[in-house]
Amino acid sequence: MTAGASNQQHVVGTTAEGAGNDASSTQPDSAVAPLFVASIEVRWRDLDAFNHVNNANYLTYLEEARLQWLRQVRDWFNAQSMPVLAASELNYRQPIEWPAQLQVHLYCERLGNSSLTLGHRIVDAADASRLYCDGRVVLVWMNPATGKPVPLPPTIREAVAL
Repeated sequence: MTAGASNQQHVVGTTAEGAGNDASSTQPDSAVAPLFVASIEVRWRDLDAFNHVNNANYLTYLEEARLQWLRQVRDWFNAQSMPVLAASELNYRQPIEWPAQLQVHLYCERLGNSSLTLGHRIVDAADASRLYCDGRVVLVWMNPATGKPVPLPPTIREAVAL
């Protein structure tokens, strides 16, 4: 968990197949509801020497959003199956300054046999048209003992409802 990050979360709805397939941007059709929206508060310690959020902290915000979503999904990991981050793509659109309340919108872009591609948008909580970052991450479920991929848990498939 991310220390100091807000614990507010809510499930907004499900996403439609194909959201955010444009390789240059994860900007789903406005009719597509996010899979999940996480509320994140920017902390003073997130800032860098330029007085805006350091780029590495964007990954922490995305991790926190994924964990907030996964807490809503039962049985998403066990001793034989847990997710690892296999890839991440972040497009920095504009700097985040302190103080700020953010929302991280998550979208299911693709379900594979053992992987899940989540699109994301980090936006201003008061003005969702103010886009700070977009992109995608790929999670792969694997057996920690063998290091081999395993099928996605059925509860993950149900949670994204593609």
